[in-house]
Amino acid sequence: MAAQTTAAPRMPVRAARDFPAGAWDCHSHVFGPFDRFPAGPSTYPLPDAPPSTYLDMLDRTGASRGMLVQPAPYGSDPGVLVNALAEADGRAVGVATATADCPAGELRRLREAGVRALRFNDRIAPATGARFPGAIGTEAFRELAPTMRELGIHAQIWAALDDCVRIVDEFAGSGIPIVLDHMAQPEVNAGVDAPRFRALLDRISDGTVWVKLTLCRVGDPARGYADARPFHDALVEAVPERLLWGSDWPFVRMGDSAPDVADLADMFCDWVDDPALRQLILVDNPRRLLGEGRST
Repeated sequence: MAAQTTAAPRMPVRAARDFPAGAWDCHSHVFGPFDRFPAGPSTYPLPDAPPSTYLDMLDRTGASRGMLVQPAPYGSDPGVLVNALAEADGRAVGVATATADCPAGELRRLREAGVRALRFNDRIAPATGARFPGAIGTEAFRELAPTMRELGIHAQIWAALDDCVRIVDEFAGSGIPIVLDHMAQPEVNAGVDAPRFRALLDRISDGTVWVKLTLCRVGDPARGYADARPFHDALVEAVPERLLWGSDWPFVRMGDSAPDVADLADMFCDWVDDPALRQLILVDNPRRLLGEGRST
């Protein structure tokens, strides 16, 4: 399918509440400007979400900084991400993609441009039964791991829960932190006592795995993500020191069900009602993952 653009993405209609100073949104994307950075084939319409719009979203949400994750339609071409990091002027770090044969010098250049992680995508597109166009799977992680470790670049993984557990086990001795996107994509109908989810909690507790509390690919927005809350609560109770929060703005493939980032932020504050835990997840954990130390 050819890439198509849409109107500007949904923006927060108001500032979110109760975000502490220095809060991070650890999962967002940029698209464009398309006259400079055209995307490749995509299974979804592409939002017009250039860096200036992204920074406006952070401001409206009350987030100081963010992680920008390169979307699959750009493949392994880092131009759109590197441009966004330059325009963010220190407010964002990048999560790029790279093929298995990416030279060490290119990864070093990306690191110098603000990239702190590579994303590997083993999810299957519902419409096609195959990987999303442009996605690079964990087979590339195997090849790139030595250089990633040398440069201090961590891995971010989007995969189904069973695959997340398998991947964590495979790379347990790599010395590379692993961040699991979208709450490790649990099967909400299976419940929090499902063996695979309990196995995930065990593996996070060993200190090398992180999880993003990003709801919008997990629960049902029509139900206020109530079906995902037991998993959210279980993660916060078990391993708060290994959690990050992310919005997933600009919510591709969601259409009219796309949430307001401020509502997601408010939901997080309601569900995590301890200010010390909010500080830990929103501020201190991302800084620690990135080697920036604890906030003061």
